[in-house]
Amino acid sequence: MSELALKAEKLDAADELAGVRSQFVLDDVVYLDGNSLGALPVAVPGRVEDVVRRQWGELRIRSWDESGWWTAPERIGDRIAPLVGAAAGQIVVGDSTSVNVFKAVVAAVRMAGSGRDEIVVDATTFPTDGYIAESAARMTGCTVRPVAPAEVPGVLGDRTAAVLLNHVDYRTGRLHDLPALTAAVHAAGAVAVWDLCHSAGALPVGLDEHGVDLAVGCTYKYLNGGPGSPAYLYVRADLQSRFDSPLPGWNSHAEPFGMRPAYEPAPGALRGRVGTPDILSMLALEAALDVWDADGVSVGAVRAKSLALTDFFLECVASYVPSGRVESVTPAAHAERGSQVALRCSPTLDFARAGGAPIAGDVMKRLIERGVVGDFRHPDVLRFGFTPLYVGFGDVERAARVLGDLVR
Repeated sequence: MSELALKAEKLDAADELAGVRSQFVLDDVVYLDGNSLGALPVAVPGRVEDVVRRQWGELRIRSWDESGWWTAPERIGDRIAPLVGAAAGQIVVGDSTSVNVFKAVVAAVRMAGSGRDEIVVDATTFPTDGYIAESAARMTGCTVRPVAPAEVPGVLGDRTAAVLLNHVDYRTGRLHDLPALTAAVHAAGAVAVWDLCHSAGALPVGLDEHGVDLAVGCTYKYLNGGPGSPAYLYVRADLQSRFDSPLPGWNSHAEPFGMRPAYEPAPGALRGRVGTPDILSMLALEAALDVWDADGVSVGAVRAKSLALTDFFLECVASYVPSGRVESVTPAAHAERGSQVALRCSPTLDFARAGGAPIAGDVMKRLIERGVVGDFRHPDVLRFGFTPLYVGFGDVERAARVLGDLVR
């Protein structure tokens, strides 16, 4: 057994979160793609069966009241709240991330008031955020200004209405400075909107502590809610009365069953709701969140293990992968690292590529064939996501060793 394999054994033996792995449906595959789709928690299938067979099959329409379907968006929002550093009553679950980004950006421009006609957008953002920002700008008469996050403070001014930023860069895993950037946005009199898709459930966010105005996030990555599980919208408590959603629906009406022709928004975060909630996916998410109820499972413990896992992976890659084959584009500094490692493949790798396929894509395909699942991003990046609730140090050592064998 190699020295690194022995080290992995010791790290796994000392891991306080090791027992949480049993709460997930896993096999012998090393699953390092939880930053795209989290693994299935064991509690979900039984809960979904109950929702389908009893709540829907037997109670039918009564379940909106008796099974708590109607209040699910805010109830589940309150369960997500502590994972992103928010007090209860500020998060509502529903719709997709894209829809919630649209709500948040338009509402942010409306909050900013007249004379502010520029939306600053993270130039490295996931493409959809950029598309949505462009649409929101057309709707509100604004222009979009794409800027790298580090350069945001230097472009803010009297015209800035809203700033849309990603907490973690989806390509590189770089963690951006949410406290400092939020403070800079506020100093300019603008509204800060944060996308938490690649941070919630993997590291502390501190929405309330840092005065974030609006935030959105998905639940199918580190929160393990399942494919297409609903996203969430955070509206800071003192801004809720000013939150003017561009998608007013009957579910966010003050009297949803009054069926009135004139819209009157519900109080609080409820005005972030739109239409009928997706109950099956939403209640699967609620069951998935049960893993956070176990003793010792906290965001702080998860963050500590995340950093230890990614540190160990980089150590193993440096040992197992020949020099010059890959390079990490993920920051080494803990304060700048999310819960993933992105490796850029060298263009000199000697790989047979069918039809001119990207080298990184071919490498990842072969990794998956050998039981190590990550993903790649065009043109040359291998991504490995580390979900501390179920990834162990032995998984990390094996993944790096297999990678080294493939590119040697």
